[in-house]
Amino acid sequence: MEKQLHLNLLPSRPPMAGGFGSSSKMKMGPGRKRDFSPLSWSQYFETMEDVEVENENGKDIFRIYCSGAHGPVLLLLHGGGHSALSWAVFTAVIFSRINCRVVAMDLRAHGDTKVKNPDDLSADTMAKDIGKVVEVLYGENPPPIMVIGHSMGGAIAVHTAAANHIPSLLGLCVIDVVEGTAMDALNSMQNFLRSRPKTFKSLENAIEWSVKSGQIRNMESARVSMGGQVKKCEESTSSPAVSNSIEGIIEEEEEEEVEEESNKKRMKEDDQEIKKESIFTWRVELSKTEKYWEGWFRGLSALFLTCPVPKLLLLAGVDRLDKDLTIGQMQGKFQMQVLPQCGHAVHEDAPEKVADALATFMVRHKFTDFKEGYLC
Repeated sequence: MEKQLHLNLLPSRPPMAGGFGSSSKMKMGPGRKRDFSPLSWSQYFETMEDVEVENENGKDIFRIYCSGAHGPVLLLLHGGGHSALSWAVFTAVIFSRINCRVVAMDLRAHGDTKVKNPDDLSADTMAKDIGKVVEVLYGENPPPIMVIGHSMGGAIAVHTAAANHIPSLLGLCVIDVVEGTAMDALNSMQNFLRSRPKTFKSLENAIEWSVKSGQIRNMESARVSMGGQVKKCEESTSSPAVSNSIEGIIEEEEEEEVEEESNKKRMKEDDQEIKKESIFTWRVELSKTEKYWEGWFRGLSALFLTCPVPKLLLLAGVDRLDKDLTIGQMQGKFQMQVLPQCGHAVHEDAPEKVADALATFMVRHKFTDFKEGYLC
């Protein structure tokens, strides 16, 4: 079987043919149209706020989404190009399982965070950001904090823990990022980025692409998280450039689309209109961050193993383990769990499985308790 390459910096590549089996086209029956409308963050988090952090150049403003008022804090760090909203569905699930607080953060240059120097995405700078946000939120006596990071966010979580930026660090959970496979994938990353659509004609269109391409395999999560990946842009882009960018992936299954295609006059009018409308593009130009990729991942396995707190590694496939982690796992230096049948965005594809693994880990280490009435 041909192995699927997962890019540990980025959203997962579209699955190989048959990756979803017969459900890959996600047909809903004749005449039924799937709902790609966006969902609000407020359905999953209790509050949204902007945290101001002082630095040499002025103030940086970090967007965070929170739930809960008691228990240990789960500090959630997203992957490259994603945002805190990628944790939305997971947050609702974990919050129903255990007593905890959740803080999901838009990292610098991502989501709705605004910083003075968005081009600086070095591991050192981003790790310091985490420490500063925690300090602003909780002062000199922060509550126990469990840091959980996916992909790039997992790498930043390790750098944050290793540099002791969080004095009350309780534990560390890293999701689907391993130094060996990440470094091996670096050469392919630019090709992957070039293969993605540059623009979308609407947010719904972006959500549809994310699901049908396999970037996010959970429709609900895609509907809430894609708004954090793309943004409106005012450009005089011609209609063919917008529509053709996703034509190869999105099949015209719905009857409405067939009718629209047959109406030649309306299509000509729509072509002119789209030139005037807002189209959507990626919030983060990941190709421009290439100089930081190696700094995120090189030496990550050794750094992870030296963090003096209980550690959990969640992977989409056992083939991702490199030599250092294989030895460390055999020596019992961390707990590992493989969640099969997931793409790279494990916490989005299978939020309940990730929540169950994390809840069990935290209760076992006596970091918290299951909520009353929850049957594990």
